[in-house]
Amino acid sequence: MEKIGAALRLMIWSIFVRVANLPPRWLRVDLSAVWTICSSNGIVLSRQQLEAIERYERELRYWNERINLVSRKDIDHLLERHILHSLAVLRAVEIPPKARCMDVGTGGGLPGIPLIIARPDLQMVLVDSVRKKVRTAEMLARHTGHRFVEVRCARVEELAEREPSFRASFDVIIARAVAQTRTLLEWTAPLVKPSGMHLLLKGGDLQDEIEAARAAFPMATILERPLRLRGVPWLEEQQKKLVIVTWGSVQNSSHFPAATQCAT
Repeated sequence: MEKIGAALRLMIWSIFVRVANLPPRWLRVDLSAVWTICSSNGIVLSRQQLEAIERYERELRYWNERINLVSRKDIDHLLERHILHSLAVLRAVEIPPKARCMDVGTGGGLPGIPLIIARPDLQMVLVDSVRKKVRTAEMLARHTGHRFVEVRCARVEELAEREPSFRASFDVIIARAVAQTRTLLEWTAPLVKPSGMHLLLKGGDLQDEIEAARAAFPMATILERPLRLRGVPWLEEQQKKLVIVTWGSVQNSSHFPAATQCAT
């Protein structure tokens, strides 16, 4: 019954978003809509996880006034354009249980912090080269109560040399609007396990970018997938996509389930 109720609320919300002729400020996603959208997309959040998202959004808004963590024009759309955008990864690809992940260019903790809230089994390393952003992300991550999160203030291309234990040790390298695919792979290929993958959140026409990455890394399988969440038309309108890079003999199909993958 709960799933039916969530689906009905999502249908009403989707119709309202698409047909209501209202100014953008009236179309903001609120916390109850986040629960409805996530539930209807197979992303199951407990009350405690929803409260953690609420606190993260509130604190990100507060600190963004002092440190430029996200675009100021998006400040009234943090839930839709940043937090739900990050969580959409969980509908597009399966992240293995207890995976060790690195969020490159995390800024204010996106997408890493929303992911560890929804998937508390993940081990996350948040990386940024700007110290004040790293300190803020560390504080925001600590407030989630997550036990398996680390932060590094570093240029990611130097990490394999600076921290030898990081070499070939990550199951997932994730980045959101950081750099060209080829450049990101050059920076981070030494960090990912042979069985690991890169998840790159991007937008727009990626054909030339992906062709360049394939030419530079012929041993990699590079796929492009649209990022979609029922109830969030903004993702489709802005052509948000996920570039998935796997290596060697990894069976790509194993990363693309339809099942829910959010532990509580």
